[in-house]
Amino acid sequence: MPLMIAPSILSADFSNLKADIDMINKSEADWFHVDVMDGTFVPNISFGFPVMKALKEHAKKLLDVHLMIVNPDHYIEEFKKAGAGVLTVHYEACTHLHRTVHAIKHHGMKAGVAINPHTPVHLLSDIIRDIDVVLVMSVNPGFGGQKFIQHTFDKVLKLKQLIIENSAKTKIEVDGGADLDNALPLMRAGADILVAGNTIFSSPNRLECIKFLKDPL
Repeated sequence: MPLMIAPSILSADFSNLKADIDMINKSEADWFHVDVMDGTFVPNISFGFPVMKALKEHAKKLLDVHLMIVNPDHYIEEFKKAGAGVLTVHYEACTHLHRTVHAIKHHGMKAGVAINPHTPVHLLSDIIRDIDVVLVMSVNPGFGGQKFIQHTFDKVLKLKQLIIENSAKTKIEVDGGADLDNALPLMRAGADILVAGNTIFSSPNRLECIKFLKDPL
C-alpha cells in the first residue's frame, strides 16, 4: 500500500505561500503538515493561527497539525476552529496524556501523539489503542533540514509490533529527514505516513518528488 505523504509547510516559501499551497493541492500528497512551535518546548518559533487561517482558506487537503508547544490542552479548541483535521501533541509535553488525547477527539479531530528521538516506544503501550497517529520524530524537533537519525528504523519496527499486539488501528507517521533514499526502508519497517519538507521543496520537480515518495517501490 502506498505511503501517505504530508509535505511540511515549514519548508515552503512564505513570500509566496499561496503558490506552494496550490502545488500541494494538485499533487498526489495526502495532507498538509503544519509545525507549530512556541520557542519553549523547542528552541524555535514558527507560526500560529494567522497562518493556519490562510491554510484553511486555500488548502484542499487535511491539515495535519503538529504542536511542539507546552500546555497544548489550552489550545485544542482553537486549533479545531483554525482547521486542524489531525492534532498531534508531544508525549513529553503532556502530564495527562489520556485526557489530552480524548479532548482532541471530543472536538472532532484525529488524535496524534509525537515521541522525540530519545523517547522509547513502550511508553505508549497503555494508550496505543486510543491514538489515531503516532508521530515518530526522526530528528530532534525544532528545525527543518536535519539529518535523519538511523535508530528511527528500529523504533518504527517496535511501534508496528506494539500496534499489532494491541490490535490497534494506529497509523505510524515519520517526521524529519525523510528523503528519496529512506522512503522505501521506512515503508518496509511499517511507516504509513511520511512528513517531508526540504526534500520536496528543494526538488526541481516537486510533483514528481511527491509521487516517488508516495510509492517508492
